[in-house]
This record gives sequence, C-alpha cells and structure tokens, in this order.
Amino acid sequence: MAARVLQSVGKGLKQTKNRLQTNGQVTILVRSLSGFGEDSWFKSLFVRKVDPRKDAHSHLLAKKEDNNLYKIQFHNVKPECLDDYNELCADILPSIHADPEYPCELVGTWNTWYGEQDQAVHLWRYRGGYPALTEVMSKLRQNKEFTDYRKERGKMLLSRRNQLLLEFSFWNEPVPRPGPNIYELRSYQLRPGTMIEWGNYWARAIEFRQQNQEAVGGFFSQIGSLYTVHHLWAYKDLQSRENTRNSAWQHDGWDEVVYYTVPLIQHMESRIMIPMKNSPLK
Repeated sequence: MAARVLQSVGKGLKQTKNRLQTNGQVTILVRSLSGFGEDSWFKSLFVRKVDPRKDAHSHLLAKKEDNNLYKIQFHNVKPECLDDYNELCADILPSIHADPEYPCELVGTWNTWYGEQDQAVHLWRYRGGYPALTEVMSKLRQNKEFTDYRKERGKMLLSRRNQLLLEFSFWNEPVPRPGPNIYELRSYQLRPGTMIEWGNYWARAIEFRQQNQEAVGGFFSQIGSLYTVHHLWAYKDLQSRENTRNSAWQHDGWDEVVYYTVPLIQHMESRIMIPMKNSPLK
C-alpha cells in the first residue's frame, strides 16, 4: 500500500513540476515541499495510534485496597565510617519502627555488597500515604534523639538521595522474613510513557517468579527520579539466585516478557545487598 501511495504522489509531483516550469514556479514549489522533511509525512502513514489515558498510571497500577506510600533512601557512606554508620542506624531506626506514635514501618535496611560500594539502602512504608509521611516528618523534627542521629550521620555521608514510591498491585506486600538471605534490588529507568506497558507485562511475568518465594516487592516512583521501577528479590545465596533466574526460562511466556520489556528500558542496575543488623527482612 505504501509503495502505491509513493508512486502516486511522485507521479503527481512530476506532472505538477512540468506544468509549473513554464511559469518559473517550480523552485518555490519544491522548496515548500522540502520543508516538510523527507520522511516526516511518510512516517505519519505508520505512526502507532495511542489511546488517550483516562487516569494517571499511579491509579491504574497501584494497590487500591491499601493507602501505602514507600520511601527508599540511598546513602553513600565514607568508607572509614561504614561500621560506625551501621551501628548508629541499628540503634535509632528500629526504635522509630517500634514506636506506635509514628505511622511508619522500616521494611528493610541493607548494605550494598555488589554494586555501589559503601552504600546503605533503607526502605520505609507509610500506612496512610502522604498524610502519614507528613505526620512522621513533623514528629521527627521534634525528636531530639533523631535530630542528634541526623547530625552525627551527616558527618559520615558522602551523598544521599531518596524517592517516594507506590507498590504495584500485582506484587506481594513486603513482610518480615527469616534469614539469612541476600537481596537483589533491580532498578529500571523506563522510557517516559511506558509504565502502563511495563505493568501489563509484569502482571503476568510475576507468576513465573514465585516458585521459590523470591519476590519481595515491586515499586514505581512518584517523586524523585521518575519512571523508575524497583524490583526487590530474596535468595539464599548467589548460586540460588543463579538457579532461580535460570529456571524462569523454562516457563512458556517468560521469553516473550523479556523480549517486549527490554525496549522499554533506558537504563538498568542491579544491587546485591546484605541485611543490616535489626532489619525486618533478614
């Protein structure tokens, strides 16, 4: 069909050119046509029509029965301070988790083993969404023990960043589990506008990754680096991780998920993490 369209347009242009040459107008016509670009109109013949979204992807992909908000923190620690930092966190963070006055829970806290070195990762859950987050932050500003902790922590850090996340509706909610385990945080930076596609494929794919109960939680960003997805997995050791990941390829449909989701990714990163002392995820 496209070939016939091109032939027809080309033939028409040639006839028009012959008619206009006697009037000295062909130069103007050709320039005006070239202004469209050589292939812009041609590409428009094949452009994919996308149905307009009627709702934000956060409403379409997040759990509706819960009103949970998550915060993930990445702290890059001075190498010589890592042990002191870990001890400081082990003293303070669980006390906030255990205090009923704070509507938040420490889901897990880790040191990166493979990936960025001398790094700590903390994952918090706020039951009640943004109002719960605001309440916790307000109360912590009045908590002298916490403000002292922040001052001491600041002396030990090179940099820090965080994100606010929602959890995918088709993933498990992270719950405490016995150890010892290693954890893998796989982070994906998606192309803007592809979060719905990612969710559609992974809603099926997660079924292939539940055999050893390795799926801990799946999240997507709301504030911070946008269009970021985090998948959190638990394994007994690195060999268990290798065996579990390889076994996914034995399921019909897993290859299709990989094939269609890889083009959605701009950047991806894997961290292997070890739970810190007093982490609920052991």
